[in-house]
Amino acid sequence: MSDLPALPVTFRPARTRAVLLTAGTAIFVVITAVALLLEKLGPGERLSFVLTGALMFGVLALLARVKVVADTSGVTVVNIASTRRLDWAEIIQVNLRPGDPWVFLNLSDGTSLPALGIQPGIAKQRAIADARALRALVEASTTGDLP
Repeated sequence: MSDLPALPVTFRPARTRAVLLTAGTAIFVVITAVALLLEKLGPGERLSFVLTGALMFGVLALLARVKVVADTSGVTVVNIASTRRLDWAEIIQVNLRPGDPWVFLNLSDGTSLPALGIQPGIAKQRAIADARALRALVEASTTGDLP
């Protein structure tokens, strides 16, 4: 199939990632600046401000790390706090229904795995195109037609 993306391919919500990392950086800078500008704070209090800003940045960075990587041997799903490697044969169906917050992969063991790397939040059309591309790769894997 000519409409299949070349492997390896990484699907990630680029706009959402940019927003999260920008917001995290801004929050860290503002909280650190406040800690340095408040004259009545002691060193321990300043440090607690900076660590709070760093913690907030860390949480937003975890949210921004989500992705789905497809290669010739399978798919790696990186979610907020977990990573799972799947062989192509394990993926039965790729679903992105109206109202879904992200793609769900129906697996051969009867479970469903959320794939947060494809999410329609900020870029709905991009997510739909990515879900279709991943679905086409799954279908091509069953016939042996992967690029």
